[in-house]
Amino acid sequence: MDLASFYAAEFAEHADVTSATRDALAKPFAALVEACCASVQAGGKLIFFGNGGSAADAQHLATELSVRYITDRKAIPALALTTDSSALTAIGNDLGFEHLFARQIEALCRKEDMVIGISTSGRSANVIKGLQAAKAIGAGAAALSGKDGGDLVGLADPLLIVPSSTTARIQEMHITLGQMLCGAIEQKLGLVG
Repeated sequence: MDLASFYAAEFAEHADVTSATRDALAKPFAALVEACCASVQAGGKLIFFGNGGSAADAQHLATELSVRYITDRKAIPALALTTDSSALTAIGNDLGFEHLFARQIEALCRKEDMVIGISTSGRSANVIKGLQAAKAIGAGAAALSGKDGGDLVGLADPLLIVPSSTTARIQEMHITLGQMLCGAIEQKLGLVG
């Protein structure tokens, strides 16, 4: 293995995907910021979920909002559906893994809320069912994805599709977009100077 070439190629691909993402997603990103702020201003909360690395991103972003992003400010109501091990194992065991998020949304989500699913492929059955459950309640249903957006196209709105088919690059852009989302929300809500 030529480690120097690998190192350079990874950074080059990251830079290319970063540039393509910046060019492609300005409008859907702005729409997501607006939808999240409208939800919070209406008394709702932001609900994040996904599998694997996307589950970690969901927890990370919910924490940035509910605790703090850069400076101390009023808490923003946000949670991740990936943290309650009792609920996750009970739902997986009793109802099936594909119902992991939908069942929690049925229990916790209100129409004022904004639900944000994260799936690099756009084909995670439990993310799709979660978004469908949110829409049935009348809540907002948005998503972050990659590749061609999969089954999230036509379901999630807004839908931010990272223009890449490499899972690692998609995940890198998801956390970048998520961090930007946190910063934009707190500024748009007037919680930081």
